Amino acid sequence: MKIFILDDILQMMKYIHENDPAIKFRLEVFLYPCLYAIVFHRIAHLLYVLNVPIVPRLISQVSRFLTGIEIHPGAQIGQCLFIDHGMGVVIGQTAIIGDYCLLYQGVTLGGTGNEVGKRHPTLGNNVVVGSGAKVLGNIQLGDNVKVGAGSVVLKSIPADCTVVGVPAKIVKQKENNQNEQGGNDIYNSQRLHHERIPDLMEIMFKQIKALQHKIDQLGNSVLTNEYSNLSQISNDDYYDYSI
Repeated sequence: MKIFILDDILQMMKYIHENDPAIKFRLEVFLYPCLYAIVFHRIAHLLYVLNVPIVPRLISQVSRFLTGIEIHPGAQIGQCLFIDHGMGVVIGQTAIIGDYCLLYQGVTLGGTGNEVGKRHPTLGNNVVVGSGAKVLGNIQLGDNVKVGAGSVVLKSIPADCTVVGVPAKIVKQKENNQNEQGGNDIYNSQRLHHERIPDLMEIMFKQIKALQHKIDQLGNSVLTNEYSNLSQISNDDYYDYSI
């Protein structure tokens, strides 16, 4: 993942300007904390790969202080990572992020314990992770995966899926209008569209209601059978206690 830093930053500036509808003036790009976080990370990562001691971590800590975004120098990040808003984002040491990914505030790409080696997630291209979501462990998220806000992903997710919940479950797979080329319009082709994501609690409520209806039907059926059996008992079947 050898990317020339200046070209990468210029491309990222253009990418943010073209795809964020909140930008009214071109110079507003310089007010985005993710731009500086990526600049710091590119430098820190280069020094980290060269085995320079202390300095890479020092740079990452300065970046964290200035931007609110914590990226370990060892993380591998592809082209045009857009960290929208950015505050509270944490990207672990062995995390790998593909091209044209979108992370919102509060996202964690972390580990699950004190493992050594590869212990952080790998994100494919065009992945969107909603605000507050946690992707934990040495798992893989395929291309075009979308993670709903507040979700906790603990298992690998195949490409072109949308996941929500704690732990995250697949609720939607590839859409016909999914943009597979990537990098064209993250707020349209890559937009998470929370308003279209199925509500897991609503689904569970409907399932419980359906089960309750079946139980009621079964109970009524049992009562009907019992009543039918009682009605078939003749007078001769009763014991005469008066004897």
